[in-house]
Amino acid sequence: MVYLKGLRDGLPIGIGYFAVSFSFGIAGSKFLSWIWVTLISATNITSAGQFAGLQIMNDAAGTLIEMAIATFFINLRYSLMAISLSQKVKPSFGTVKRLLLAMGITDEIYAVSMSRKGRIRPLYFLGLCTLPYIGWTGGTMTGAICGEILPAFVTNALGVALYGMFIAIFVPPMKEHRPTLIAVLMAVALSFAFKYAPVLNKVTFGFAIIICSVVASLIAAYFFPVKVEDDE
Repeated sequence: MVYLKGLRDGLPIGIGYFAVSFSFGIAGSKFLSWIWVTLISATNITSAGQFAGLQIMNDAAGTLIEMAIATFFINLRYSLMAISLSQKVKPSFGTVKRLLLAMGITDEIYAVSMSRKGRIRPLYFLGLCTLPYIGWTGGTMTGAICGEILPAFVTNALGVALYGMFIAIFVPPMKEHRPTLIAVLMAVALSFAFKYAPVLNKVTFGFAIIICSVVASLIAAYFFPVKVEDDE
């Protein structure tokens, strides 16, 4: 029953992931076979990190070091989510189970887990991750296969959905939180500089992502630190 409860709570996430990962599959099919694109999603459940890695792989000058560093910084938030979530799980959620299920931590799964009343049991979390994992992997495979058989003008149109997803993720926090807006604008400005400015446009895509994200984050953290109230 506990597993089924998690399965039911994860159903909407799985449906949403299928749609988003379909676009990732379309993008990846342009230079990788559907098997390899599907394997990427089967071993990673992170849209932004996967897309960045895909771009680095597509870059002729991209290296494994760039990919490792870029995805590390992009996915670093999952470590913070895991630390927070570890305070809410039951004692039966031992180290081995945490390590095995840690791959399932995503923004949406974390939000659902934290909003649930009481402690999180291992079977519930496993059920919560099951359909999102299937949706993410299955959507990628479907998109990648379609990308190999559909006309180019159709796959290019479907690929736009991935950028729409990123806009949907960033715009709401930017509207509500001014420091987030400033950090995003700084990252955008730096991205333009690495794309068009002399000398800077020689930097490879992977290192450009790393520099833009780290510099924008450090500047925002320095000028807009999060205030922590002392316990009374």
